[in-house]
Amino acid sequence: MTELTYKENIFPGTRQELIDRISDQLRPKRFQHVLRVEQTALELAAKNGVDAEKASIAGLIHDYAKQRPDVDFIAAIKAYQLDTELLNYGNAIWHGLVGAELIKRELHIYDEDILNAVRHHTTGDVYMTPLEQVVYMADYLEPARDFPGVDEARKITAKDLGTGVAYQAQHTLQYLVENGLPVYPKSLETYNAWVPRYQK
Repeated sequence: MTELTYKENIFPGTRQELIDRISDQLRPKRFQHVLRVEQTALELAAKNGVDAEKASIAGLIHDYAKQRPDVDFIAAIKAYQLDTELLNYGNAIWHGLVGAELIKRELHIYDEDILNAVRHHTTGDVYMTPLEQVVYMADYLEPARDFPGVDEARKITAKDLGTGVAYQAQHTLQYLVENGLPVYPKSLETYNAWVPRYQK
């Protein structure tokens, strides 16, 4: 890709410096996923009028905390006085919601739109800004994703970002239910907010 120059002082450094910080946190396979999410986020941002620098940063950092041990998340939930209900869940929820707090403290990124994109990239939210929608979908659609319905999701999202969000919310909830997995309340709220709105 063409090197994107960070000019907005959202992250105190260059894109390459941010990439270096992230690569220190993630194993190679996860790091490659992050790079693909950034590229997908940039493509979706260009189509949907979203700031490219914010899309790049949010795409790169969305899984920043993904491979931390559980004890780190539990300690952070307690130290930062986050909702103790979070203790009933695991990494799938923690790496976004708690990860955003680690990003603030370790990467010194304080832009709330970017932090919310990290917080909500697995659960969604009742209201998501265009940037949040872009990261939510980029993580779901990046080129290495291969699951039943992904091609349909890509086509839908290319036509309309919000319809893509509704598609993911519906299919994520369906997957969790079919596999007997716990549903984080925000995922259900996302379904209720987005799916009925976009039903044909």
